Amino acid sequence: MDATGRARDPELKKDLDATVDARRELGADYEAALVESFLEKVEQRLDSTVDRRVRRQLAEQQMVVARGASHPAKPSSGDGGFGERFGLAIVTLVLAVPLSAIAVVNAGLLGLAVCWLGIFGVNAVHSGWHVPWSGARDRGRGKSSDWE
Repeated sequence: MDATGRARDPELKKDLDATVDARRELGADYEAALVESFLEKVEQRLDSTVDRRVRRQLAEQQMVVARGASHPAKPSSGDGGFGERFGLAIVTLVLAVPLSAIAVVNAGLLGLAVCWLGIFGVNAVHSGWHVPWSGARDRGRGKSSDWE
């Protein structure tokens, strides 16, 4: 449904209306079968939509490769920009509270240290191994890599 509450797919709306009308005529005894039938139609519609999107994406990737591009275009949502890094940092900090409590209860201060090293490690790996005291990332700047 869209923001106004109307169905975007008129055929699906017709199917729903027919299912509701059939339920009124047949009574509650057939309700489960009618709902299951309608849900199967919705599932088929979703499957066809997903298949269409996957085929379109594969076709776009094949066109990029066919045109001679060495690397397919990356989707803009997964560029690893500030928003993605900030989001991961927020999520890991939120999860750090219960994880820290579990670690302290089960393993004491050593468990807490291991827990926070893991949290730090996940964030460091996601940010591209950039650790403030390490110059490792700057050393290989002249080389071209698929990972950058």
